Amino acid sequence: MPTLFEALQEKTREAVQHLYQHEVAAASIQVQLTRKEFEGELTVVVFPFVKIARNKPEAVGEAIGQYLVAHFEPVDRFNVIKGFLNLSFKDAYWARLLHHIAGDADFTVAPSTGQTIVLEYCGPNTNKPLHLGHIRNMVIGFSMAEILAAAGHDVHKVNIYNDRGIAICKSMLAWQLYGEGETPESSGIKGDHLIGKYYVRFAQEHARQVEELVAKGMDKEKAKLEAPLQQQAQEMLRQWEQGEPAVMELWRTMNGWVYAGFEETYAKLGVDFEKAYYESETYTDGRDMVYEGLEKGVFQKRDDGSVWVDLTDNDMDEKILLRSDGTSVYLTQDLGTAQARYNDYQMDRSIYVVANEQEYHFKALQATLEKLGKPFADGIYHLSYGMVDLPTGKMKSREGTTVDADDLYEEMVETAAATTQELGKTAELDADAAHALYRMIGMGALKYFLLRVNPKKRILFDPQESIDFQGDTGPFIQYTHARIRSVHRKWKAAGQPTGDFSGPLTAMERQLILHLYRYPQVVQEAAADYDPSHVANYTFALAKLYNRFYADHPILQGDNEGQQYFRVRLSALTADIISKSMKLLGIAVPEQM
Repeated sequence: MPTLFEALQEKTREAVQHLYQHEVAAASIQVQLTRKEFEGELTVVVFPFVKIARNKPEAVGEAIGQYLVAHFEPVDRFNVIKGFLNLSFKDAYWARLLHHIAGDADFTVAPSTGQTIVLEYCGPNTNKPLHLGHIRNMVIGFSMAEILAAAGHDVHKVNIYNDRGIAICKSMLAWQLYGEGETPESSGIKGDHLIGKYYVRFAQEHARQVEELVAKGMDKEKAKLEAPLQQQAQEMLRQWEQGEPAVMELWRTMNGWVYAGFEETYAKLGVDFEKAYYESETYTDGRDMVYEGLEKGVFQKRDDGSVWVDLTDNDMDEKILLRSDGTSVYLTQDLGTAQARYNDYQMDRSIYVVANEQEYHFKALQATLEKLGKPFADGIYHLSYGMVDLPTGKMKSREGTTVDADDLYEEMVETAAATTQELGKTAELDADAAHALYRMIGMGALKYFLLRVNPKKRILFDPQESIDFQGDTGPFIQYTHARIRSVHRKWKAAGQPTGDFSGPLTAMERQLILHLYRYPQVVQEAAADYDPSHVANYTFALAKLYNRFYADHPILQGDNEGQQYFRVRLSALTADIISKSMKLLGIAVPEQM
């Protein structure tokens, strides 16, 4: 069944063909929401037909408008503003549309596309705790997985743990040298925080050694490589790759602490994964793929034993795949991980949610897989996102100044508590219910703030601004949902009066119905553009529109029971769509505030 937009495009195509004997593609006809300062609900842009008609825009709009009134039953009247044909639809049509939205169980459920998508997000290193950058990654990744599933795709959420390499060895070495057997249990420190503590300690001790070597006359860049700690870490990496038992045991123990800590953070943020991959397992597969490429002649081995891929024909440079000592690099590991996922899922698309700093890397990954002739190479997509800043500046980790995810979570909950208490929105709740609400509002504020803009944009995160109950925020939308649920409870308490309502409808009632009707279209647009901000902005606009409707339209004191029931039903559908939209963003909405 065509949508209202598609039906209007088709009737406009028919009008142009009838009036001017000229064929145009229905899909090319521009239909948009009517600007609020003009009468109408939908607008057809008629400028493209002026040349065909050899007439002024106003005359073309008038002719097409008259045709639509005569031949498109839902249209009631029209007005023309320059080259814009603004259409008003009949009250009976809006009533039918509302009935359709309320009665169609599949209205918000897209049919299956038959496409399988693997979506990777988070991807932390096991040498430090999760930070604000990871939060944006996880919020975008989780939301996109929900949106793609709502758009009809079969989606599998996966994680990748960067659990090997020199950075991991730095934390291990520092703990070995300075830890004195400290554990999460003995220290009371969360596992990932404990490991991060020793990663920072390595950086501090290494910097001190570099300073000493520079003072003795060594070049600083050489000193960084020659410092004893750096040499020891490199040796530990070589021992790990050779499977030295003591190193492997330490590695498993410390990574276990980190994973336990990560799981706590995932639970707080409300994100999950179907499966985790580990670079310690997939890097050998990647190395085998490099040897396969050597045999095929698509990779080249240099005199020092290192292996490279030439990507100059892809407008890139040559990339190393194996170092001269046989150790692998990130690109090698990602080759193996990509193959492992295809073995597991035979996906049509593989989406990587990774910061925009890695755009070149993913171009190189796709190009290298294409050279290997892998069938899944074309389906790789890098969902790139911008970094997150605070008023204090860009986050860093080696200096120990990262904005910790767990600390930020607690700050958001505390800020939510202070704000809601100040506004008196929890007066009727007991302590447990109030704290649950603070968590819901805090996470809603954080996630919505990160999702309301296009992922590619760099953003400045302000915790206080994000919890404003009056602005473009998650709490504003959450409060709107709670307000509607309150209306519904009052209606039930009044005996659930019903009745028929024949209109007339107000302009705002029509706009609200039309906005609800657009929900499936917005979901598809967000899925196609890999952009959750479409859903976030839609939901804010819906909440804002409903609040205007609520202020201007008596709901439980309408002119008659039929009008009351109509408005209660319209309100209930608005709450339902707000709830579904927010769920796609990973945000819960309260029943009461």
